[in-house]
Amino acid sequence: MASPTLNLVVIRSPDIDKSAAFYSALGITFSKHSHGTGPEHYVSEGDGVTFEIYPEIDSASATTATRLGFKVTDLDVLLPILVEQGGRIISPAKDSPWGRRAVVVDPTGHKVELVQQ
Repeated sequence: MASPTLNLVVIRSPDIDKSAAFYSALGITFSKHSHGTGPEHYVSEGDGVTFEIYPEIDSASATTATRLGFKVTDLDVLLPILVEQGGRIISPAKDSPWGRRAVVVDPTGHKVELVQQ
């Protein structure tokens, strides 16, 4: 039996525009979508993975316990840009066995691990 492959990640945010701006600073390209009578949301599709940002309806729909991780090309240049977009650094850039690594919190509260290899 073949191993499953991740193809969808959905997070929720009280301000989808602000969250999309943060993740766009990573180089992710989004477009706005709405399916039928569903809420307007952002979607990015690439490398076989769909990444969506939906509105957070109430605290029960929060996804902030979800941790995300991205490989990036220039961590030290990227970090100040993410701070300008509402991010907060909780683990500054430093070398690790996985490459140069930092952890930021996005404007909604999701922890985002960034690794430069």
